[in-house]
Amino acid sequence: MPIADKMVTMVEAASMIRKMFEEGIRMRKKYGADNVFDFSLGNPDVPPPPVVKQTLLDLINDEKTTHGYMPNTGYPQVRQAVADYLNKEYGISLTPELIVMTVGAAGALNDILRALANPGEDILVPAPYFVGYHQYAFVSGTRLKPVSSLSNFHLDLAAVEDAIDENTRVMLINSPNNPTGAVYTKSELKELGEVLQRASQKYGRRIYLVSDEPYRRIAYDVEVPSVFDAYPHTILLTSYSKELSLAGERIGYMAIHPDAEDAQMIAAAAGVVNTMTVVNAPSLFQQVVGRLQGISVDTAIYRRRRDLFCEGLQKAGYRFDIPQGAFYLFPESPIENDVEFVKVLKENQILAVPGTGFGGPGYFRLSYAVPDAIIKKSFGGFKKALDSV
Repeated sequence: MPIADKMVTMVEAASMIRKMFEEGIRMRKKYGADNVFDFSLGNPDVPPPPVVKQTLLDLINDEKTTHGYMPNTGYPQVRQAVADYLNKEYGISLTPELIVMTVGAAGALNDILRALANPGEDILVPAPYFVGYHQYAFVSGTRLKPVSSLSNFHLDLAAVEDAIDENTRVMLINSPNNPTGAVYTKSELKELGEVLQRASQKYGRRIYLVSDEPYRRIAYDVEVPSVFDAYPHTILLTSYSKELSLAGERIGYMAIHPDAEDAQMIAAAAGVVNTMTVVNAPSLFQQVVGRLQGISVDTAIYRRRRDLFCEGLQKAGYRFDIPQGAFYLFPESPIENDVEFVKVLKENQILAVPGTGFGGPGYFRLSYAVPDAIIKKSFGGFKKALDSV
């Protein structure tokens, strides 16, 4: 075998997404771009706010803008801007030393899992979960341990408490959630914090809560509570990929709660991992986002698409929970085998992702980060697919 044995399964798992992308290209050539309905990728298409481009132009034309090395954790003035914003938003007392600028939320996850967990330790995650979590666990040498959720995709706290043992190091949550769109409530987060505190005392070792929040500002008529209020031993991760539609620029950060056990040491360790992997987050876009705290895309566009998609799929006969955030729907598959049903959808020029890949068999994921016209035109195919099974 020309590659490492441990990489074989990773390549096989990653090939599902790659093949879907390639299939979309093939189908568009065959049927025409307007006749292929690709809901497979969560690639934000809402334009960035105009102030993003203006800020970028201002920086490019400013002779004081720098492009060299900076501290591996990020520019001090950018980390100060992030800390100031979070302190105002959450009523805490973060310092710049507890902020690490990262290569998107993915970079933050890679940094924090390596910083917190020893190889072989467990990362608990509620299922369904973002498919990439397996890869981040793999890179850190840890084991991803899924925990069942309630039927509405909210936290099953009893299942979480039962799943924790002496090997548990991190509880990883994602709210608003990809793929379900669920937003965890303030009360369930508080109860989760109590579960983690009891377990930490029981096993004599700190279990940390890592909250992955790239969709935080894309929510509909619900509060996205602060995890910092729920449990002090928390690390918040996010990116500007969704809230500013800057997915390809790879810029994000982590923030360590000032009252977390060994908070300064965690920040230092995450900075060292940054040094060993990517050196630092992109210089220019650190300076861009440093000036744009609290700015986001027009989420009303995503809300309109959600409502449009929900109405059409309900009329077609599909069953699903209306998502509270992010830009995904997670309908039930009308047949037990969701992988097979996704193939039926493809026969109708519709590309979706099987829920099995997210630890949610019996469902499938649809991204509505696509033009309204694509959504409207797809309903006939959805109806045909459902009728055919």
